[in-house]
Amino acid sequence: MKFDVLSLFPEMFEPLKQSIIGRAEKKGFIEINLINIRDFSNEKHRKVDDSPYGGGAGMIIKPDVVYDAYKSIKKKKSAKVIYLSPQGNVLTHKKVVELSKEEHLILLCGHYEGIDQRVIEEIVDEEISIGDYVLTGGEIPAMVLIDSISRYIQGVLNQESSKEESFTDGLLEYSQYTRPEVFLNKKVPDVLISGNHANIREWRRKESLKNTYLKRPELLNCLDLSDSDKQILMEIQNESQND
Repeated sequence: MKFDVLSLFPEMFEPLKQSIIGRAEKKGFIEINLINIRDFSNEKHRKVDDSPYGGGAGMIIKPDVVYDAYKSIKKKKSAKVIYLSPQGNVLTHKKVVELSKEEHLILLCGHYEGIDQRVIEEIVDEEISIGDYVLTGGEIPAMVLIDSISRYIQGVLNQESSKEESFTDGLLEYSQYTRPEVFLNKKVPDVLISGNHANIREWRRKESLKNTYLKRPELLNCLDLSDSDKQILMEIQNESQND
């Protein structure tokens, strides 16, 4: 997977050189190419913005510099251009998995009051938001997108690591425990040290349902639950009412 990122502040992407994503790039599973939009300014002081027509607060990134930066990319015909914008569709697990199947993504990061609409209409295939709030720029959302997508690229993670995560099957992940066996007088659930894998799988399913019910109950409305799951949910509801 190749990521080309168009940004006014490429230095903000330093965190991606760390941990799992950094190792994945070094091993060649992903490629992250940062393009500084400012390098394509013809202005003496590399100015890339101007005041908005019609008046208003803030400055708008000019279309010509963005277009020239975009044209500098050696892109495949199938390359998909994504504009990180609060006006876009909110990022979901489903969208992350869908985008992980692409070969080449070009991410456009806005800043200030945004980018001239004409270049957006010319080059952008899709607008994506990471939530219903506004940030100072698209760099952090672009990092979120790269991180979340990269985890589904072959070789980046152990295959088993992504199979039981939150949202993979529509539920939140079950609770996790490690050593020491007792911490602050709280003991690891007996089932997890029992060695009975069937009981462990059953316990984990119940914990996933429980976490989803208690933390994100609206997710349950979108799932086709089995009769067994429904029975477990009834037990969880009764337990929570009695607490």
